[in-house]
Amino acid sequence: MVNEAEKFKAEDDKVKERIQAKNAFESYIFSVKAIPDDPKFKENIGDADRKVIEEKCKFAVDWLDNNQSAEKEEFEYQQKELEKVFNPIMTKLYQGAGVGPGMPGGMPSGGGASATSGPTIEEVD
Repeated sequence: MVNEAEKFKAEDDKVKERIQAKNAFESYIFSVKAIPDDPKFKENIGDADRKVIEEKCKFAVDWLDNNQSAEKEEFEYQQKELEKVFNPIMTKLYQGAGVGPGMPGGMPSGGGASATSGPTIEEVD
């Protein structure tokens, strides 16, 4: 019984990873697909970039619809291919919108704090 549980656990983990990869890919597609309509970027996105985003997202959604049982590696590969196309566009949009590096919404990228950027912490013995 324990051996069966171990066997099924490995299979369950593999299915879980595949589903997580699929969900991550799908989430990425739809978040990028929403960018052209985002008020922060609407004015900064060119027609060519808008067309690339729409076409690539449509292709990715079609691929996803036709490959629901694809393996984890296939979902990850498809996402990396989209990222190669979208990352330069997204970088250009964030720079044009005046949003600094890091997360959308202007969250800091995690760099070190400067001496003038807030409270200081003194060491206590």
